[in-house]
Amino acid sequence: MKAITIRGIEPEISEKLKSTAAKQGKSVNQLTLEIIREGLGMNKEKKRLREYDDLDDLFGRWSEDEFKEIDSKINRERQIDPELWK
Repeated sequence: MKAITIRGIEPEISEKLKSTAAKQGKSVNQLTLEIIREGLGMNKEKKRLREYDDLDDLFGRWSEDEFKEIDSKINRERQIDPELWK
């Protein structure tokens, strides 16, 4: 791979690159490459080509109504009862 030097980067841009890279847990080089790829329309997005359902016959599937019912029960259980924590 080639190395390219970019000259004339303003201090504000440099600091923004450093802080953004740190927040995302990346190096400045990784972040810069991602920005360049995105700007050139060359994003490497992982595309899921197939939705796997090969175990559905074994384990079954929830209908939309069943999912909503189970999800609402789980959400109710996640609520903290202040009386228990006094």
